[in-house]
Amino acid sequence: MTLTAPTTYKALTEEAAIELAKAIQAFDHTAHLTCREIGDGNLNYVFQIEEEATGKRLIIKQALPYAKVIGESWPLTLKRATIEANVLKKHGEFVPSLVPAVHATDEALAITVMEDLSHLEIAREGLINGRQFPRLSQDIGEYLAQTLFHTSDYGLHPFEKKRLAAEFSNPELCKITEDLIFTDPFFDVDTNDYEPQLQAAAEAIWNDRKLQLEVAKLKKSFLTEAEALLHGDLHTGSIFAGPAETKVIDPEFGFYGPIGFDVGLFLANLIFQTITREGEDRQEIVAHIEKTWEVFASSFTELWQTQSVESFKETEGYLEYVLGKVLADAVGFAGCELIRRTIGLAHVKDLDSIEDNDKRISFKKQALQTGRELILKREQTASIKDLVEILKEARI
Repeated sequence: MTLTAPTTYKALTEEAAIELAKAIQAFDHTAHLTCREIGDGNLNYVFQIEEEATGKRLIIKQALPYAKVIGESWPLTLKRATIEANVLKKHGEFVPSLVPAVHATDEALAITVMEDLSHLEIAREGLINGRQFPRLSQDIGEYLAQTLFHTSDYGLHPFEKKRLAAEFSNPELCKITEDLIFTDPFFDVDTNDYEPQLQAAAEAIWNDRKLQLEVAKLKKSFLTEAEALLHGDLHTGSIFAGPAETKVIDPEFGFYGPIGFDVGLFLANLIFQTITREGEDRQEIVAHIEKTWEVFASSFTELWQTQSVESFKETEGYLEYVLGKVLADAVGFAGCELIRRTIGLAHVKDLDSIEDNDKRISFKKQALQTGRELILKREQTASIKDLVEILKEARI
């Protein structure tokens, strides 16, 4: 459903969000509605509308024309709201239970009206607080396999794949990713943000020519390999989870890119938890890392065998080559994510919320070392067990 709205952008207020909810007839016209702004991200307003009598809720999300973390000096395209809604709808064709339902959109106002997920918890917050999400790796492995296969040349006629690649062109947000993940953390630039105790570790990365060469290769892959429709920012803060349910949200960075990118970003954000945990708690996250890849590889293989349109799908060794490349790419992208979340502009609460200064600095040094090892050893990572071994060896 597309809303009828003004042709010029105007930021919503809580009162306007309620009127919008009534206008699309999401609630009975006599219902008494309340609204609160619950967004805590860097790029959007998020309004939760609730009918007091029944507890029925929905979400109205509006993109901001600038980055909240910086201010109006960093303008952003509003087209990302349309990209986000369309990625959710496209991915929802393959995994409807793993993304929120989209009820209505408005391109001019950069608005998406969608399913409320407040009965679930942001996965990052839950993991930091020791919550267990038994379905997390199973569901994300399946989400990755289904969405990436079905939007790739392996699952689509080339005409349709190229049409989708054009539809989901997202240059402005891709440039943000390019800068924040693949460029800025590897050079001494003003946008980097880190504690003084990490100065020597940061300088070691900036002066590591071998590392920079490998990052340049990964950046080239990100820029040039339009393999599948990615979520584009798949971290544990972009996932709602509960004991028996998982929902992937916020694909406004969606675009056509290398399959390993989504896989790698999710794994990296689990790896932060392996750095901050010990003993059985750490092993729980390691098990999620292993299962995510195992489910992805198994489901992708089944799709390849039963639905692939690839002429060479029966060629011995080709599927193994494809999965091997995805894993190697994912390991390298995970390494870049670890480094950028530690000394780059946008951090993760997994590390920054640690109050003990010495412990936080130690964990951040480990994240940087782990990231470096993943980038340099990605081509030698033949199995998910090899990745786990790298994590073990990188512990300080």
